[in-house]
Amino acid sequence: MDLILTGIVEAFRLLVTLDDEILRVTLLSLQISGSATLVSLVLGVSSGTAIALSEFPGKRLVVSAINTGMGLPPVVVGLFVTIFIWRNGPFGFLGMLYTPSAMVLAQAIIATPIVTGISFAAIQHLPDKLRLQILSLGATRAQMVWMLMREARLPILAAVMAGFGGVISEIGASIMVGGNIKGYTRVLTTATVMETSRGNFDVAIALSIILLMLTFTINYILTSIQQRGGR
Repeated sequence: MDLILTGIVEAFRLLVTLDDEILRVTLLSLQISGSATLVSLVLGVSSGTAIALSEFPGKRLVVSAINTGMGLPPVVVGLFVTIFIWRNGPFGFLGMLYTPSAMVLAQAIIATPIVTGISFAAIQHLPDKLRLQILSLGATRAQMVWMLMREARLPILAAVMAGFGGVISEIGASIMVGGNIKGYTRVLTTATVMETSRGNFDVAIALSIILLMLTFTINYILTSIQQRGGR
């Protein structure tokens, strides 16, 4: 119990004093996970909407693959991304391994199926007659798709929160493709693992509290937007 209290005190001390290393790690975590979430939003919402509005052979197989991807283990993603961007891999010439860009790529792969699956379900559960009604009023197909996405904006925002929550807290892929390099690829999750392995439990608890506070703040902002949209 004393160790937990010490960690809480240490967390507030690091926040109040604006420790340079903690601030750098926190901002990098937000930058990488935010960028990955943005990429997954663009890819996931568009692909989820397209699949929901289309009929084609093998659709159930595609949807099953997406649903499976929603539970994709981060270490598996980290393994295959590492293989592809390894110096001898197909994309090794890009020099992405152990860079923030590699971490964004891995996290985007993790978050995209989550956003796609929730977006697909949101669009699919809209009334079929709504599409016909929009088209009968003279809207083009592009306008119809845009209006359907607006109707499903609340669950789509939930998809964004789920995607962000999935990547800001993951550790396996980040440490495999990022390498936990101080001042370059070290984020809150990898720093927590490192401090725990060193026995610095007070610092590890402090980093965990900061991670929880950051996640809560972002989700609170998105939830406020979502609830305002609902009213």
